Amino acid sequence: MIVVLTGAGISQESGLSTFRDGDGIWTSVPIDEVATPEAFARDPERVNGFYNSRRRKLLGGDIAPNAAHRAIARLQQERADDVTLITQNVDNLHERAGSPQALHMHGELLKARCLACQEEISWREDIGPDSCCSLCGTAGRLRTAVVWFNERPRHLAEIAEALGRCRLFVAIGTSGSVYPAAGFIEQIKGHSVELNLAPSAIASRFAERIYGPASRTVPRFIERLLAPDAVR
Repeated sequence: MIVVLTGAGISQESGLSTFRDGDGIWTSVPIDEVATPEAFARDPERVNGFYNSRRRKLLGGDIAPNAAHRAIARLQQERADDVTLITQNVDNLHERAGSPQALHMHGELLKARCLACQEEISWREDIGPDSCCSLCGTAGRLRTAVVWFNERPRHLAEIAEALGRCRLFVAIGTSGSVYPAAGFIEQIKGHSVELNLAPSAIASRFAERIYGPASRTVPRFIERLLAPDAVR
């Protein structure tokens, strides 16, 4: 089993900002004002506005998957039963690149959650005070389906199962500072590789480290994995 974990760094070259770099999102917008359940309870209009802006950015014509996304999609397509993709990203660039599966552990920006019926629905418009749930019909109870701080990440049982069978763990574009993802490296027994623009906070724990832009390093690494003589 090959387990691929991706973080904000893989989408940076597609024009989406990271969170924790020197010019990342959290340097200009306080986490506790837009990314916690408490913030939403205090000021839902501001929180929805923050995610409305991010959603519009993602849906803009200048945002598209890059070569790294496409390389991962190719790996999944050619080794369909042997690859689990886990992403910390809330964008849809893996899916747009052709990935048949992606476990979005931090939720998805193009979905909304209804606080009345607790269901999630596809959502591409702004969320406002009058936005109505298409399932239960309740208005004014929608929020983004992105996982906030102090909320439980998604797909943890599936992720644990994949990590337990992992013989190759590949972390791409991650800071290594956000848990539980930063702890995945401790759960695998196979070979581990970090592909990043620069060393992450947990770089020393990886057996192999490759640095440079994801659009260059990831396709080259995937070519190695798909070579006829690569370990299966």
